[in-house]
Amino acid sequence: MKKNSDERSKITLMATAAFGLEAIVSREIKSLGYEVVETENGRVTFTGPIEALCRSNLWLRTAERVLLKVGEFQAKTFDELFEKTKALDWSQWIPENGKFPVIGKSIKSQLGSVPDCQAIVKKAVVESMKKKYRKEWFEEKESEYRIEVALLKDKVTLTIDTSGEGLHKRGYRRSTHQAPLKETLASALIQLSFWKPERVLIDPFCGSGTIPIEAALIGKNLAPGMNRDFISESWPWIPAEEWRQARKETHDVANFDQSIQIQGFDTDERALSSARYYAQEAFLEDEIHFEKRDFRELRSRYYYGCMITNPPYGERMGEEEAIRQLYREFGEVLKPLETWSKYILTAYPDLEEDFGKEADRRRKLYNGRIMCQYYQYQGPRPPKKQED
Repeated sequence: MKKNSDERSKITLMATAAFGLEAIVSREIKSLGYEVVETENGRVTFTGPIEALCRSNLWLRTAERVLLKVGEFQAKTFDELFEKTKALDWSQWIPENGKFPVIGKSIKSQLGSVPDCQAIVKKAVVESMKKKYRKEWFEEKESEYRIEVALLKDKVTLTIDTSGEGLHKRGYRRSTHQAPLKETLASALIQLSFWKPERVLIDPFCGSGTIPIEAALIGKNLAPGMNRDFISESWPWIPAEEWRQARKETHDVANFDQSIQIQGFDTDERALSSARYYAQEAFLEDEIHFEKRDFRELRSRYYYGCMITNPPYGERMGEEEAIRQLYREFGEVLKPLETWSKYILTAYPDLEEDFGKEADRRRKLYNGRIMCQYYQYQGPRPPKKQED
């Protein structure tokens, strides 16, 4: 498993992303100091030293996973798939006793049978490793190296998952409760806004607190992965010192003393109880104020505040008329907040009509499989020394 420093000086990684978030993921990767090679639907390819694998897992807020790219080629027959996969040096990544399950997907490719593709890749990897380790059978009892064979229009991309659990699992949401908004998407909403830690942020439909918690992590420059583990931490070819330094950095650059004003409101006491628990798990219970309050009671003494929210839009409420009434009333509530910036993610199609005002910008995003619009109403910029 040893490689010299020149061989290992640069690796190719792929950050997967929900549709619509690729540009944000690319921006995050560049901010970490790595070269973006290609941005495609659902993924961003980039290169960097081994530390890039560690740091990208710890720091990427909007990516779904970080994959190690092993190879890419065209294949229209199963024989091509087998031979070209076998030709890759899998032993440089997978140790003698490593586990290497294979998953797959195929879109608009002649090799449309995913189970067959998985079986062929598995067999080809075994044959490749036989040449290196000079054995006929592999126990697969140590660390896991999950291989993905992805086919798109006959182009095969072979990767190994470095993350384990998806990156949206920050470590603070440990129960089985599923948030209606993924942490990665919530982080994207914040990064697409003009919110700064010096401005108050309110989410009047906070539910279990995903947007306020993600905002607090951003506001204090806390790495989203600093309190969780990654499957690649046990890989022998990654020096332990690389992970140690990467984790040390998350503490060194964290702005624990940054003052933030973040509030989350909802009428569901059970959801608020979960929000408080998750904030505690994220060590942010003293940074976010959660309160049972109907959005119609929204008033604020703050100027130049920021609202980022994901209101109900039919999937979480019943009748269409009730939803329409909610948005009409929400629009009336927001009218007095003229100095505020408002950012609203929803699949409700008539928001601008019911608000009586077109958004300054709209962006198509997907909340799971639901196509939404992110309506952005920009308020005036606050004075430079404005506290609120």
